[in-house]
Amino acid sequence: MSQQELRSWLRLTSVPGIGPERQRELLATFGLPERVFAAKRAAIADVIGNKLTDKLLDHDAEAGIRAALAWDAEPGNHILTLVDAAFPQSLLQTADPPCLLYAKGNIQLLNRPAIALVGSRNATAQGNGNAEAFARALSQAGLTVVSGLALGIDAAAHRGALSGPGSTVAVIGTGADRIYPASNADLAHRIVEAGVIISEFALGTPAAAYNFPRRNRLISGLSRGVLVIEAALGSGSLITARMALEQGREVFAIPGSIHSPLAKGCHQLIKQGAKLVESAQDVLEELRWDATSPRLAEPAEEARPADEASRLLSLIGFDPVDPDTLSVRAGLTADSLFAMLTVLELEGRVERLPGGRLQRIQ
Repeated sequence: MSQQELRSWLRLTSVPGIGPERQRELLATFGLPERVFAAKRAAIADVIGNKLTDKLLDHDAEAGIRAALAWDAEPGNHILTLVDAAFPQSLLQTADPPCLLYAKGNIQLLNRPAIALVGSRNATAQGNGNAEAFARALSQAGLTVVSGLALGIDAAAHRGALSGPGSTVAVIGTGADRIYPASNADLAHRIVEAGVIISEFALGTPAAAYNFPRRNRLISGLSRGVLVIEAALGSGSLITARMALEQGREVFAIPGSIHSPLAKGCHQLIKQGAKLVESAQDVLEELRWDATSPRLAEPAEEARPADEASRLLSLIGFDPVDPDTLSVRAGLTADSLFAMLTVLELEGRVERLPGGRLQRIQ
């Protein structure tokens, strides 16, 4: 991707009040971001309304764009858009993927089989020990452990995962240039060296309460399942578990004492159908994960992106087709279809015709 193209992605995703859903609507209508900004104001307003159109076109994002490009140029830093091959493919199968991610570290981990471990910030010593032990075992088995770099269970999960080949992904609720909480600074540096930290929030974004529930959908979306270790009723970990169910992921929970407030959230999940687990092997068996398999970095029984693209081209055929018809043919959600079509369009294999129809040109 050229720097000019990346500038357009950064501009699109930096406007206050225009979140991923509106961004995807604009991309679905006009194509790549530069086409959004080349469109007439009235055409944009037909999609997102006059008020948001004014925000989009009048917002001065230049300072933020320059800062992001400078950050991206630093070793180990990456800005990934949803048309990049390194963008997490599992997020494209969710209802609300971000259009852009900031990543610091080994981005190859973003497309490896993963399991999320989450739980209380105020965990007991036993809970932290369980989190570290489970994460270590799952990482040793080749699964990448995803968590949120919070205190308590999250931090313990990252520590345990770093000791195995699966390593770890930390999804944060601040800008990728900030570490929160500050007490996890050393752990964050270790993750950057052997794992990866990602954020959908613009650089400089401070810790804000409403950012963390949004980042939870990425924790579950990156993973094949979510394991909850110690969570009180009303815990943010239960939000992650609910999102996992909505995304079609497995949910696991470790039971605890009936007298412990930090066990009540896990017990509630188990009552609602979460899998009760007592060992990492329980999780591996439920996921049907073969730790001795040589395909540790490959999702089992999933089509690779290149295969999916070839299949989609064959379904388009050589006659113009509208996106709704193609979505039915391919059995894909609108967001997944859009992401794949954008890649094909960038490669010059598909052309967008007047009226929104698509034409295969290769």
